[in-house]
Amino acid sequence: MRRCGVQPVSFRAWSFKTVRRRNFLLFALIGGFSAFRSEAQNAWPARVSRFIVPFAPAGALDTPARMIAQRLGSELGATFIVENRAGAGGAVGAQAVVQAAPDGSTFLFTSSSVAILPALQPNLGFDPRNDLLPVSLVCDVASVLLVRANSRFTSVPQLIAEARSAPGRLTYGSGGTGSSNHLAGASFASMAGIELLHVPYRGTAQTLNALYAGDIDLMFAPTLDILGHVGEGGTLRPLGVTLPERLPALPDVPAIAEFVPGYTVSNWFAIFAPARLPEDIRARLVHALTSLRDWPELQVRFAAGAALIRLDGPDPLAKRLAEDTARWAQLVTKLGIKSE
Repeated sequence: MRRCGVQPVSFRAWSFKTVRRRNFLLFALIGGFSAFRSEAQNAWPARVSRFIVPFAPAGALDTPARMIAQRLGSELGATFIVENRAGAGGAVGAQAVVQAAPDGSTFLFTSSSVAILPALQPNLGFDPRNDLLPVSLVCDVASVLLVRANSRFTSVPQLIAEARSAPGRLTYGSGGTGSSNHLAGASFASMAGIELLHVPYRGTAQTLNALYAGDIDLMFAPTLDILGHVGEGGTLRPLGVTLPERLPALPDVPAIAEFVPGYTVSNWFAIFAPARLPEDIRARLVHALTSLRDWPELQVRFAAGAALIRLDGPDPLAKRLAEDTARWAQLVTKLGIKSE
């Protein structure tokens, strides 16, 4: 007898609906867990990562380091900051990275001066070729031989002639003993057959102030630092560039090699990691950096400073480091340059 208001329910239908609902919930749970696990695996391993710049603030490295740090934060979903840690020609900051945990939290954003350290400081305590892991070149940067806009010097030959007539009287400044622009000047003096007195300062900004004040006669500085200060109405007069050919940004400024055959010095900026950084972390950072080559803001910044964007991975950097380490070791030994 059928009871009033009560409909019979099929056991088979009830079982099928229940199983289907349970399967749906199970698959949703598995999918959510998989997405969570994938997101966790793709997360950058450090909550905050540092670019250690081994020189004083306001130098040529600072602006590109901060631009790239900010953009990497967006690319990798992490926070990248810049920390200046100056001292000993860049050795203090480099040492901090060598000793840092290889977990993606600490990187070195430096210049080609890192290739000078082993020759200049025999008791350095580390070898950049073995104790730092190349990540990528950032850019190639020319340097410029500069004097004040009201200087009596108007050409490289004139400067060389006066230096030969009074050995050791003309002074040139740099951002520190062993800095890339110190050795650019030392190499120039050696190849030109003249004697210049080197005066080290703490960073390019202090060196520029000394040049403006008349405390030194000349200096070498990266184009990224000085292009806004040269040209008509500028406070600085460029006499020559350190690359073998003239720069499109400074077409009227000769290459020093036009007067000193064979002279060429290319500064470069680069990123290194602690030596034992896992390869998958380096690969992710290299991929993110490579994507920045087409970033318009970075292109504009480097073009304005006559710098050539690289961001081409670890192999070209490893090759450049090895070549420059050998070159600067030879020059330091020849000239007897000592760390202060």
